Amino acid sequence: MGKRARQYIGIILAVVIYYVIHEGAHLLTALAMGVFKQINFMGIGVQIDVFNDRMSDFQMGIFCIAGAAASLIGAYILLALRKRICSAKSPVFRSVMYYTSIIMLLLDPVYLSILCGFFGGGDMNGISLLIPEAAARIIFGVLLVVNAFVFIKVILPEYKASFADNTDNQ
Repeated sequence: MGKRARQYIGIILAVVIYYVIHEGAHLLTALAMGVFKQINFMGIGVQIDVFNDRMSDFQMGIFCIAGAAASLIGAYILLALRKRICSAKSPVFRSVMYYTSIIMLLLDPVYLSILCGFFGGGDMNGISLLIPEAAARIIFGVLLVVNAFVFIKVILPEYKASFADNTDNQ
């Protein structure tokens, strides 16, 4: 399989993995609170809908932060496992894990620090019920800078080396 095909497979599966983890955390939280209403499929996205009238502000905040927390925990697990992942024989697997690491490290911090104000707020609407929005944006902005640094200084070089060492076209 060629490099370009591995990249496309890696990106597509990384997006699926992100949605399963991020929206799955929202789903599990909604189920645990007894407020799950339905799953909305919106274009290429998914949204967990809840009965918000049955939720306190605190519960809504927890529900909204659950997705980002799960994504970041997943990202740090992948970071901890990177040496094992980079030693895997399958270049497709390494590609999927590489792109999953990028998405899970950076997507929620970018959205919750910068983009949420342009797209209706999303999870920030609930997170701001726990802490002031400005503080949440600053926290996610710091996470973005830290995670970008970790990606550039740790993840990128190790995965790059693993692909250079394993130039087979499986």
